[in-house]
Amino acid sequence: MQVWKNPYFIAPCLLFWANQYLEKIQGIFIPFVHSYLDDLLAMPVILGISLQVFRWIHPQGELFSFSTLQIIVGVAYISFIFEVLLPMFSGRYTRDIWDVVCYSIGAVYFYFLINRCPKQPSY
Repeated sequence: MQVWKNPYFIAPCLLFWANQYLEKIQGIFIPFVHSYLDDLLAMPVILGISLQVFRWIHPQGELFSFSTLQIIVGVAYISFIFEVLLPMFSGRYTRDIWDVVCYSIGAVYFYFLINRCPKQPSY
């Protein structure tokens, strides 16, 4: 199954879009949701898009999936950029360990629900 058609990928994308719409267009801010929902949804969206691109270019195609190590590196990279590097250079960003927890939870969600390979037919 293509990532774009996976309901477990579509749901985080729609939630992310809805949250951004409410915050940016409607001016509705729910404090806990404002602080952590985007972080929770980031890894399923980022890794899902990356997985689809890899499936397009990798010889295994639809059978390709990310290893646990690749997902951990993805979480570490996003955590480093948004929780270490950007706060050093801009007051707009703040360090928050709970963001890293949310990235990790999102990565577990991605691993079990989006990163699956379709079963190969048995002959």
